Amino acid sequence: MSKTKLLFLVADGMGDYPVRRLGGKTPLEAAATPHMDALAASCVAGLARTVPPDMPPGSDVANMSLLGFDPAAHHTGRGPIEAAAQGLDLSPDDLVWRLNLVRVTEPSPDGRMLDYSAGHIPTGQSTPLIAKLQAALGNAEFAFHPGVQYRHLLVQSGGARSIEARFAVRPPHDITDQPIAPDLKVIERSPGLWAVFTLAARLLARPDNPTQANAVWPWGQGRPLSLPGFREAFGLRGAVISAVDLVRGLGRAAGMRVLHVEGATGLLDTNYEGKVQAALDYLLGRGGDFVFLHVEAPDECGHAGDPAAKTEAVARFDARVVGPLRAALKDRDAAFLVCCDHLTPVRVRTHTPEPVPFLLAHASCTDHALPAFSEKHAASTGLLLEQGHALLPYALRRLGHASERQGTDA
Repeated sequence: MSKTKLLFLVADGMGDYPVRRLGGKTPLEAAATPHMDALAASCVAGLARTVPPDMPPGSDVANMSLLGFDPAAHHTGRGPIEAAAQGLDLSPDDLVWRLNLVRVTEPSPDGRMLDYSAGHIPTGQSTPLIAKLQAALGNAEFAFHPGVQYRHLLVQSGGARSIEARFAVRPPHDITDQPIAPDLKVIERSPGLWAVFTLAARLLARPDNPTQANAVWPWGQGRPLSLPGFREAFGLRGAVISAVDLVRGLGRAAGMRVLHVEGATGLLDTNYEGKVQAALDYLLGRGGDFVFLHVEAPDECGHAGDPAAKTEAVARFDARVVGPLRAALKDRDAAFLVCCDHLTPVRVRTHTPEPVPFLLAHASCTDHALPAFSEKHAASTGLLLEQGHALLPYALRRLGHASERQGTDA
């Protein structure tokens, strides 16, 4: 008997707190979400703690949990996950840094972080900048690797055995409008890393740089990532769809198909229709069992502190992802698992570690009848999964997938 097709639909950072400008509603409550609400009318719903209590609430940690892998056992850093997405050839002792192109008031201890994304710099402009940095500053210890938009990588050869492996530089999206001096004190402890920061700022200050980027920001470092195989762990042929390197990297590290979609930007203007079609082609045309479809826009709007834009991002996720997939699969044996990876409240403009709302909709999952899908209604069921990496195994058990393992801690 064939398996139920499972679509795991993730709106990054969708969860939030009540917002005064939205009449005391969260963006999820304020948005038009008829398709998620229809799924919530007959489902299993609750909350899942995707971020372990002793770990930072990053998208890397949270999405690793959603894919069924225990971050406490497998997470080494954000940089290594994105290196996996690029398929970089790394030594086990390399240290991989995530490297943002950012905008600061000035690249000195007197500076403040203005924009973690350098104005959401386009890839076509950021790639030449990273190439210039590599040509000018790359050496036997440090190598620059271009990524997407503002998200790039810095590989420190043999660095996993160095003092830098223990550095704690804050994610730039956590310190918008805050002083950067505490982080520069950390970076200064490494002569090589300090040279990267200071010399990159000089290069970016040249008049031939047409972008807002005036500094680099190394953070999220760790050894190369290794994950168990997804098919071996869960008995499913799975694929990931995302504009974000860290999600693609998790999929690639787990041996999943990474489906490329032209025009997938991670912003409000992303190619929703292309993502939907890629999911359907994989499930119906290539015999896939599972798709992890990730949409970044709500998170970006949360970081911007824009409740109206975040409400619109949630509405587009519902109208242009959830709705079309429901319609295309209405006569198929398909289940929908819908959630966010973490909260990105517009009030605080960064990630927070509270449990996230989820729903699982299938003909066999009728425990709860909610009036709508929201943080409040999901919490009302009383179902709380304290370990986020248990959510996928829980969903598979409810769907009768007997072959999936009970955990991926090993």
